[in-house]
Amino acid sequence: MGRVTARRPVQRITLSGIINRPDTLAVEEPMEIRIGGSSVVVTMRTPGNDIDLVHGFLLTEGIISSREDVAEIRYCDGVDNDGANTYNVLDVTLSESAQPIALAARNFLASAACGVCGKESLADVRKRSAFDVGAAELTVDASSLAGMTATLRRNQRAFETTGGLHAAGLFSADGALLVLREDVGRHNAVDKVLGWAASENRIPASDLVLIVSGRASFELVQKAVMAGIPMLGAVSAPSSLAVDLATDAGLTLVGFLRGDTMNVYARADRIKLEAS
Repeated sequence: MGRVTARRPVQRITLSGIINRPDTLAVEEPMEIRIGGSSVVVTMRTPGNDIDLVHGFLLTEGIISSREDVAEIRYCDGVDNDGANTYNVLDVTLSESAQPIALAARNFLASAACGVCGKESLADVRKRSAFDVGAAELTVDASSLAGMTATLRRNQRAFETTGGLHAAGLFSADGALLVLREDVGRHNAVDKVLGWAASENRIPASDLVLIVSGRASFELVQKAVMAGIPMLGAVSAPSSLAVDLATDAGLTLVGFLRGDTMNVYARADRIKLEAS
């Protein structure tokens, strides 16, 4: 059903000369998500954990709030030039418990870098979550939080061979890694771990921490809020809009989470320092 990595020829140029050799790259393929046979979005993603990706996408778009809202997700007959199934088209049947929705016009190609493509307005992006992350009672020791990015990096197996994938992971408060997903799109990696949480009936994830390998953008904060996650940590910087949304929602936002240091941009009260 598609590979995470692929081999391509490359010329490696050094001051000593040119070396011709194969290189391992991250795979990027389109995936179309349909609801009731109607196309909703085409996103560029790394194949694998597609069902999780669909669950996560539906959750963070406000289309579902739990796994009970999905009756079925199945692959459709997307075929390549040789007539083989590409496993790049999935159709969702919503259950009767799902609330009626008015899907935004978003049935176009979304790049791997785009988590909010197709939105009609910023007001549409600032949607209300079904969960109050500000009320979550989660607390995390700073030492446990500091170790999460190192754990994430150690488990990025595809990144180790390609250097071209983002990662997202869900952790318990004591620093245990529950699930990790990699993808060419950072928003896809997050959707995959949130989809796992939905499938495991762990939404709202008010007792979990979301850690991402790159920066903390607005759409990643939004996805955490939509899943009821009260703490998001990132290896790199947040954006100003990400900080604004985290502050408004009551989400703990941590950036530059590297080694023993971190910057806390919102709700620092959830992070505890060990007594000297």
